[in-house]
Amino acid sequence: MLQQTPVARVVPVLERWLERWPTPATLAAVPAGEAVREWGRLGYPRRALRLHAAAVAITDRHGGVVPDLLDELLSLPGVGDYTARAVAVFAFGHRHPVVDINVRRVLARAEKGAAEPGPASARRDLALMDSVLPADDAEARVTNAALMELGALVCTARSPRCEACPLANVCEWRLSGYPPYLGLRSPVQRRYEGSDRQVRGLILAELRSSDLALPRRDIESVWPDGIQVERALNGLLADGLLELRGEDIALPGS
Repeated sequence: MLQQTPVARVVPVLERWLERWPTPATLAAVPAGEAVREWGRLGYPRRALRLHAAAVAITDRHGGVVPDLLDELLSLPGVGDYTARAVAVFAFGHRHPVVDINVRRVLARAEKGAAEPGPASARRDLALMDSVLPADDAEARVTNAALMELGALVCTARSPRCEACPLANVCEWRLSGYPPYLGLRSPVQRRYEGSDRQVRGLILAELRSSDLALPRRDIESVWPDGIQVERALNGLLADGLLELRGEDIALPGS
Protein backbone atom coordinates (compact mmCIF):
# COMPACT_ATOMS: atom_id res chain seq x y z
CA MET A 1 0.00 0.00 0.00
CA LEU A 2 2.91 2.34 0.66
CA GLN A 3 4.23 2.05 -2.89
CA GLN A 4 3.84 5.54 -4.40
CA THR A 5 1.32 6.50 -1.68
CA PRO A 6 1.90 8.69 1.43
CA VAL A 7 1.70 7.06 4.86
CA ALA A 8 -1.14 9.31 6.01
CA ARG A 9 -3.40 8.02 3.22
CA VAL A 10 -2.44 4.40 3.81
CA VAL A 11 -2.98 4.10 7.58
CA PRO A 12 -6.83 4.22 7.71
CA VAL A 13 -7.13 1.83 4.76
CA LEU A 14 -4.58 -0.55 6.30
CA GLU A 15 -6.45 -0.56 9.62
CA ARG A 16 -9.75 -1.44 7.91
CA TRP A 17 -7.99 -4.02 5.76
CA LEU A 18 -6.35 -5.82 8.70
CA GLU A 19 -9.56 -5.79 10.70
CA ARG A 20 -11.34 -7.51 7.83
CA TRP A 21 -8.46 -9.75 6.69
CA PRO A 22 -5.96 -10.28 9.53
CA THR A 23 -4.11 -13.11 7.74
CA PRO A 24 -3.17 -14.00 4.16
CA ALA A 25 -5.60 -16.93 4.28
CA THR A 26 -8.59 -14.72 5.14
CA LEU A 27 -7.80 -12.44 2.21
CA ALA A 28 -7.21 -15.37 -0.13
CA ALA A 29 -10.65 -16.76 0.75
CA VAL A 30 -12.57 -13.84 -0.81
CA PRO A 31 -12.88 -12.89 -4.50
CA ALA A 32 -10.22 -10.55 -5.87
CA GLY A 33 -12.92 -7.95 -6.50
CA GLU A 34 -13.38 -7.52 -2.75
CA ALA A 35 -9.74 -6.50 -2.45
CA VAL A 36 -10.26 -3.94 -5.23
CA ARG A 37 -13.37 -2.64 -3.44
CA GLU A 38 -11.60 -2.30 -0.06
CA TRP A 39 -8.63 -0.61 -1.72
CA GLY A 40 -10.78 2.48 -2.07
CA ARG A 41 -9.05 5.58 -3.44
CA LEU A 42 -5.43 4.63 -2.72
CA GLY A 43 -4.69 4.68 -6.44
CA TYR A 44 -2.82 2.22 -8.67
CA PRO A 45 -5.50 -0.43 -7.95
CA ARG A 46 -3.60 -3.20 -9.71
CA ARG A 47 -1.70 -3.35 -6.43
CA ALA A 48 -4.91 -4.68 -4.82
CA LEU A 49 -5.09 -7.52 -7.34
CA ARG A 50 -1.43 -8.36 -6.79
CA LEU A 51 -1.80 -8.26 -3.02
CA HIS A 52 -4.73 -10.65 -3.27
CA ALA A 53 -2.71 -12.90 -5.59
CA ALA A 54 0.19 -12.80 -3.12
CA ALA A 55 -2.15 -13.85 -0.30
CA VAL A 56 -3.32 -16.78 -2.40
CA ALA A 57 0.28 -17.79 -3.15
CA ILE A 58 1.28 -17.50 0.53
CA THR A 59 -1.70 -19.64 1.52
CA ASP A 60 -1.10 -22.27 -1.16
CA ARG A 61 2.72 -22.46 -1.10
CA HIS A 62 3.68 -21.46 2.43
CA GLY A 63 0.84 -22.67 4.63
CA GLY A 64 -0.47 -19.14 5.14
CA VAL A 65 2.80 -17.88 6.67
CA VAL A 66 4.68 -15.02 4.98
CA PRO A 67 8.11 -16.36 3.95
CA ASP A 68 11.23 -14.65 5.28
CA LEU A 69 13.79 -15.47 2.57
CA LEU A 70 14.41 -12.89 -0.14
CA ASP A 71 14.05 -15.29 -3.07
CA GLU A 72 10.76 -16.65 -1.74
CA LEU A 73 9.42 -13.14 -1.18
CA LEU A 74 10.43 -12.13 -4.70
CA SER A 75 8.49 -15.08 -6.12
CA LEU A 76 5.20 -13.70 -4.75
CA PRO A 77 2.92 -11.83 -7.20
CA GLY A 78 3.37 -8.07 -7.04
CA VAL A 79 6.36 -8.21 -4.69
CA GLY A 80 9.29 -6.38 -6.24
CA ASP A 81 12.83 -5.92 -5.10
CA TYR A 82 12.17 -3.05 -2.68
CA THR A 83 9.16 -4.67 -0.99
CA ALA A 84 10.89 -8.03 -0.67
CA ARG A 85 13.96 -6.48 0.90
CA ALA A 86 11.93 -4.27 3.24
CA VAL A 87 9.93 -7.26 4.52
CA ALA A 88 13.03 -9.44 4.89
CA VAL A 89 14.83 -6.70 6.82
CA PHE A 90 12.17 -5.00 8.93
CA ALA A 91 9.88 -7.97 9.59
CA PHE A 92 12.49 -10.73 9.86
CA GLY A 93 15.77 -8.98 10.70
CA HIS A 94 17.89 -10.18 7.76
CA ARG A 95 20.75 -8.09 6.39
CA HIS A 96 19.94 -6.61 2.98
CA PRO A 97 20.27 -3.09 1.59
CA VAL A 98 16.85 -1.39 1.35
CA VAL A 99 16.77 1.66 -0.93
CA ASP A 100 13.94 4.16 -1.39
CA ILE A 101 14.06 7.71 -2.75
CA ASN A 102 14.98 9.11 0.67
CA VAL A 103 17.91 6.73 1.06
CA ARG A 104 19.06 7.47 -2.48
CA ARG A 105 19.08 11.20 -1.75
CA VAL A 106 21.07 10.80 1.50
CA LEU A 107 23.63 8.57 -0.20
CA ALA A 108 23.92 10.86 -3.21
CA ARG A 109 24.72 13.83 -0.99
CA ALA A 110 26.77 12.22 1.75
CA GLU A 111 28.73 9.72 -0.36
CA LYS A 112 28.86 11.20 -3.87
CA GLY A 113 28.57 14.93 -3.25
CA ALA A 114 25.57 15.30 -5.55
CA ALA A 115 22.55 17.44 -4.72
CA GLU A 116 20.15 14.86 -6.22
CA PRO A 117 20.37 11.12 -6.79
CA GLY A 118 19.35 11.23 -10.45
CA PRO A 119 17.51 8.36 -12.17
CA ALA A 120 17.35 5.14 -10.18
CA SER A 121 19.67 2.21 -10.89
CA ALA A 122 18.96 -0.84 -8.74
CA ARG A 123 22.42 -2.29 -9.29
CA ARG A 124 24.31 0.89 -8.38
CA ASP A 125 21.93 2.00 -5.60
CA LEU A 126 21.93 -1.38 -3.84
CA ALA A 127 25.71 -1.73 -4.13
CA LEU A 128 26.25 1.72 -2.61
CA MET A 129 23.83 1.07 0.24
CA ASP A 130 25.39 -2.32 0.88
CA SER A 131 28.80 -0.67 1.18
CA VAL A 132 27.67 1.49 4.13
CA LEU A 133 25.67 -1.19 5.97
CA PRO A 134 27.21 -2.73 9.10
CA ALA A 135 27.93 -6.46 8.89
CA ASP A 136 25.76 -7.25 11.92
CA ASP A 137 22.14 -8.04 11.03
CA ALA A 138 20.60 -6.00 13.83
CA GLU A 139 22.81 -2.98 13.20
CA ALA A 140 22.14 -3.19 9.46
CA ARG A 141 18.39 -3.20 10.13
CA VAL A 142 18.67 -0.04 12.24
CA THR A 143 20.91 1.63 9.65
CA ASN A 144 18.39 0.93 6.87
CA ALA A 145 15.63 2.51 8.93
CA ALA A 146 17.81 5.41 10.06
CA LEU A 147 18.78 6.49 6.54
CA MET A 148 15.14 6.34 5.45
CA GLU A 149 14.10 8.57 8.34
CA LEU A 150 17.07 10.89 7.83
CA GLY A 151 16.04 11.46 4.21
CA ALA A 152 12.37 11.87 5.06
CA LEU A 153 12.80 14.29 7.98
CA VAL A 154 16.19 16.02 7.72
CA CYS A 155 17.91 15.55 4.36
CA THR A 156 14.79 16.55 2.45
CA ALA A 157 14.65 17.31 -1.25
CA ARG A 158 13.88 21.05 -1.07
CA SER A 159 14.87 22.27 2.40
CA PRO A 160 17.55 20.04 3.95
CA ARG A 161 18.24 20.82 7.62
CA CYS A 162 21.99 20.35 7.54
CA GLU A 163 22.40 21.92 10.99
CA ALA A 164 20.44 18.99 12.47
CA CYS A 165 22.07 16.25 10.39
CA PRO A 166 24.33 13.72 12.14
CA LEU A 167 26.23 13.28 8.87
CA ALA A 168 26.94 17.00 8.39
CA ASN A 169 30.65 16.73 9.16
CA VAL A 170 31.21 13.93 6.64
CA CYS A 171 28.71 14.89 3.94
CA GLU A 172 30.53 15.33 0.64
CA TRP A 173 27.85 17.65 -0.75
CA ARG A 174 28.08 20.00 2.24
CA LEU A 175 31.88 19.88 2.36
CA SER A 176 31.98 20.73 -1.37
CA GLY A 177 29.90 23.88 -0.84
CA TYR A 178 26.53 22.52 -2.01
CA PRO A 179 27.20 22.36 -5.78
CA PRO A 180 24.02 22.40 -7.92
CA TYR A 181 22.85 19.23 -9.60
CA LEU A 182 23.57 19.16 -13.34
CA GLY A 183 22.91 15.50 -14.14
CA LEU A 184 19.95 13.57 -15.53
CA ARG A 185 16.60 13.76 -13.78
CA SER A 186 13.85 11.19 -13.42
CA PRO A 187 10.88 11.84 -15.75
CA VAL A 188 8.07 13.93 -14.27
CA GLN A 189 4.76 12.14 -13.88
CA ARG A 190 1.94 13.47 -16.05
CA ARG A 191 -0.93 15.39 -14.48
CA TYR A 192 -3.70 13.35 -12.89
CA GLU A 193 -6.55 15.77 -13.65
CA GLY A 194 -8.16 14.87 -16.95
CA SER A 195 -5.95 11.83 -17.47
CA ASP A 196 -7.00 8.27 -18.22
CA ARG A 197 -5.93 7.48 -14.65
CA GLN A 198 -8.62 9.80 -13.35
CA VAL A 199 -11.25 8.21 -15.59
CA ARG A 200 -10.18 4.73 -14.49
CA GLY A 201 -10.57 5.87 -10.88
CA LEU A 202 -14.07 7.20 -11.52
CA ILE A 203 -15.12 3.94 -13.17
CA LEU A 204 -13.77 1.86 -10.29
CA ALA A 205 -15.48 4.15 -7.75
CA GLU A 206 -18.80 3.56 -9.52
CA LEU A 207 -18.31 -0.23 -9.33
CA ARG A 208 -17.14 -0.15 -5.71
CA SER A 209 -20.34 1.62 -4.71
CA SER A 210 -22.46 -1.27 -5.96
CA ASP A 211 -22.67 -4.90 -4.88
CA LEU A 212 -23.99 -5.82 -8.31
CA ALA A 213 -22.78 -5.65 -11.88
CA LEU A 214 -23.68 -2.36 -13.56
CA PRO A 215 -24.98 -1.69 -17.09
CA ARG A 216 -22.40 -0.31 -19.45
CA ARG A 217 -24.43 2.91 -19.86
CA ASP A 218 -23.97 3.65 -16.14
CA ILE A 219 -20.22 3.32 -16.53
CA GLU A 220 -20.15 5.51 -19.63
CA SER A 221 -21.90 8.33 -17.75
CA VAL A 222 -19.01 8.95 -15.33
CA TRP A 223 -17.03 11.12 -17.81
CA PRO A 224 -18.11 13.32 -20.74
CA ASP A 225 -15.45 12.12 -23.20
CA GLY A 226 -16.82 8.82 -24.52
CA ILE A 227 -13.60 7.87 -26.32
CA GLN A 228 -11.59 8.35 -23.14
CA VAL A 229 -14.11 6.33 -21.12
CA GLU A 230 -13.91 3.50 -23.64
CA ARG A 231 -10.11 3.56 -23.52
CA ALA A 232 -10.07 3.55 -19.72
CA LEU A 233 -12.69 0.81 -19.54
CA ASN A 234 -10.81 -1.41 -21.99
CA GLY A 235 -7.64 -0.88 -19.96
CA LEU A 236 -9.36 -1.91 -16.73
CA LEU A 237 -10.76 -5.02 -18.38
CA ALA A 238 -7.33 -5.91 -19.81
CA ASP A 239 -5.74 -5.44 -16.37
CA GLY A 240 -8.27 -7.79 -14.75
CA LEU A 241 -9.69 -5.05 -12.53
CA LEU A 242 -13.13 -5.45 -14.12
CA GLU A 243 -14.91 -8.25 -15.92
CA LEU A 244 -17.83 -8.53 -18.30
CA ARG A 245 -21.09 -10.19 -17.23
CA GLY A 246 -23.00 -10.35 -20.49
CA GLU A 247 -23.74 -6.70 -21.23
CA ASP A 248 -22.90 -5.61 -17.68
CA ILE A 249 -19.60 -4.87 -15.93
CA ALA A 250 -18.49 -5.95 -12.44
CA LEU A 251 -15.48 -6.16 -10.15
CA PRO A 252 -13.66 -9.49 -10.61
CA GLY A 253 -15.32 -12.43 -8.87
CA SER A 254 -17.84 -10.25 -7.05
